[in-house]
Amino acid sequence: MEGAFEVLVRYGYLVVFAWVLLEQIGIPLPAIPVLMAAGALAGAGKLSFAALLALAGFASLIGDTVWYWLGRVLGGRVLGWLCRISLEPDSCVRKTQNAFSGHGARALIFAKFIPGFSTAAPPLAGMVRMPLPRFLVFTGVGGLIWSGTFIAFGWVFSAQLELAADYLSRLGGWAVGVLVAGFAGYVASKYVSRRRFLRRIRIARITPEQLKARLDAGEDTMVVDVRHQSEFQADPIIIPGALHLATEELERRHQEIPRGRDIVLYCT
Repeated sequence: MEGAFEVLVRYGYLVVFAWVLLEQIGIPLPAIPVLMAAGALAGAGKLSFAALLALAGFASLIGDTVWYWLGRVLGGRVLGWLCRISLEPDSCVRKTQNAFSGHGARALIFAKFIPGFSTAAPPLAGMVRMPLPRFLVFTGVGGLIWSGTFIAFGWVFSAQLELAADYLSRLGGWAVGVLVAGFAGYVASKYVSRRRFLRRIRIARITPEQLKARLDAGEDTMVVDVRHQSEFQADPIIIPGALHLATEELERRHQEIPRGRDIVLYCT
């Protein structure tokens, strides 16, 4: 543990910049412990708080801008891919879209404090064609608030963090084992919850090829496109004859869905 602090003292600015950048582009390396450790060193006068804040904010801005352009160029495929590798893939897309549509660009200010939303918000901003200057302002402010919060936390509680680091160094391999076991337990609980959720909502499903065969055969089938409004605006192509009806509009427009016919819903 002392070796880790020595590395931070010697290469602190480079480590903070690289670590935050890697996390923001999607590599699962949590930057919060590094930011707090760097803040503790700033509190001890070994690093500059302002320099740490500037570098962390700049690294965050670079990562967000990369995702913004990927979302702008590739559309919903980027968001779908990000959510497929999340621990809650069934609700990730919808949660992200709802948060973004409810708060707009302001969602970028607090996005980094919400796991999953942090990486998904920038490509969604690109999907909905948010103007780049507006995106840079809001995501830049959000990055500064996020990094500044944890650097300041390390600064204020530098003495307590030093005691915790000393305790962990005495535990040695046991500390790593406890952390790994805790993370594994969290992932397992999410997996079990998801399996239970899928069992509760299991419904009849058909493949796109099966749907096309039914439509080509002239079967009496109604297709309803329930994609979120933001995603539909980014990619307005729709199956011929389908009705676009976002889930939040169901209560108001349910009468547009005919009764007595097979109904096929599709989203992302």
